[in-house]
Amino acid sequence: MRRLGTGIGWRPEIADAVEGMPGIDWVEVVAENVCPGHLPESLLRLRERGVTVVPHGVSLGLGGADRPDEGRLTALAERAEALGSPLVTEHIAFVRAGGALTASPRLEAGHLLPVPRTRDALDVLCENVRIAQDALPVPLALENIAALFSWPDEELTEGQFLSELVERTGVRLLIDVANLHTNHVNRGEDPAEALAALPLEAIAYVHVAGGFERDGVWHDSHAHPVPRPVLDILTGLAARVAPPGVLLERDENFPGPGELERELDAIRQAVTVGRAAESAVGGTAVKGAAAAGAGGVGVLAPPVAGARERVAVAETAVLSALVAGTPVPEGFDRVRMGVQARALAAKRAGVVAKVAAELPVILGAGYREAFLEYARQRPMRGGYRQDALDFAGHLLKLGRPGDAGTLRELREWGLDRSGPTPRKRGFADRVLRRLR
Repeated sequence: MRRLGTGIGWRPEIADAVEGMPGIDWVEVVAENVCPGHLPESLLRLRERGVTVVPHGVSLGLGGADRPDEGRLTALAERAEALGSPLVTEHIAFVRAGGALTASPRLEAGHLLPVPRTRDALDVLCENVRIAQDALPVPLALENIAALFSWPDEELTEGQFLSELVERTGVRLLIDVANLHTNHVNRGEDPAEALAALPLEAIAYVHVAGGFERDGVWHDSHAHPVPRPVLDILTGLAARVAPPGVLLERDENFPGPGELERELDAIRQAVTVGRAAESAVGGTAVKGAAAAGAGGVGVLAPPVAGARERVAVAETAVLSALVAGTPVPEGFDRVRMGVQARALAAKRAGVVAKVAAELPVILGAGYREAFLEYARQRPMRGGYRQDALDFAGHLLKLGRPGDAGTLRELREWGLDRSGPTPRKRGFADRVLRRLR
């Protein structure tokens, strides 16, 4: 696997800081946030300097019951080619459910949700991965995700699930050590045991990020400093294998360049300590994992008859409980499912406030409460931009808020955003001018 070195997640808010940081070998960009024909100037300058750029997808949903969407695959492939990337990455997760397989309305999570570690789910995931690999111009690597809840009656450990996935598809792995810590706190999974069971020889690179704990639940926020336990897991991984690349993720609450550079130095130090201890481990964990997968990529059999339908029913029931208020399926922790439901609604409110920045301005301090009330009643039926329009339409239908001027602005905004082209040039500018 290509050596990437030390990197950082590129975000528009820290673009200038990233360009000025010493020792940045590569960056990762959220695939859905860039357009191949209009790449940000900062990314183009980084590429000209020889900095590798890797697109990281968040919406493909390879762990879902449906076959991968051709349009999403094409979009991911276009971004890999436009950026000259050596690989693309996605997640082992589902992000939507319902639809034709369950004869029910399509539901969108707006977030990454854990797949059940069952034979059915593994069969479906493997076929979806092979479909994606055939459509992409470069190798694919998949990330282990953080989870707030566990599926009951799982048949495989994470190590077994990922090892067989790699064996059957040849896919690479993006190991997120922050997610291993999250799953330790939230699901009681020992990070050391997880590392010992993972096929480390398949690692493409490693993610490191921060979060916070509240009421015994770890939230993988990407908005806080990297804590010592996460760095310790990174050291444990580096004691077993030399990671081809390590990347710091930060999505919100961005600190100054100096603090980001200190976090990168701490990450480098954690890897150095692990590599120095490698002789004590002797590489046995990696050799064992490699031996377990020595057969290479096997012939991929189609999922067992009915597997997609069974996975679809299970995932739809879970997502419906999280976003549509239906009963929590038997065997799930109701408290944790409630935490996840609130987290999904809060994320929807935050992302809509970014993609439709005029709405919080028009609605003022009442925006968040109004949106959370809406989210409890209305599942997301499309992307976040559609969600913003649906929210505005919901308020207008109810005649809320009652102020005539606010309603007029909200109606104007909805008409401006819902057409193929803006009705009035400068409407959004007039609204956003209030922020200045």
